[in-house]
Order: sequence, then structure tokens, then C-alpha cells
Amino acid sequence: MKAGDLRAKTPDELSESLVQLKKEQFNLRFQKASGQLENTARVRQVRRDIARIKTILQQKQQAS
Repeated sequence: MKAGDLRAKTPDELSESLVQLKKEQFNLRFQKASGQLENTARVRQVRRDIARIKTILQQKQQAS
């Protein structure tokens, strides 16, 4: 996800994306623990996407 694409979304859409990414992160953690995780880079990518969304949400809240 690119920051520019995320900034174009509404806060509700960002919150929805955040919930879905947290669910994916949860599933990836279980896959890692059970040894079934194939794409290890996805864990890092999801974690960074979550941080990016949280940052943009906070910026939008401060702006209004």
C-alpha cells in the first residue's frame, strides 16, 4: 500500500483496512508458529502497512 493511496481514503475506509490487516497479521503469526508460513516477507509488509494506516489516521484526526 502506498501512502498516497491511503490518504485518499476516508477515515472509515482506513479503519476497515486496519481491521483486515490486523486479522491477517494474526493469521500470519499462527502460520509462523505452526511452521506453515511460506512468505516470511509478508509479516514485515503487513506490520508496516498497519503503522502507515495508523499514522495517516492520526494525521487526519489532528487536521480536523
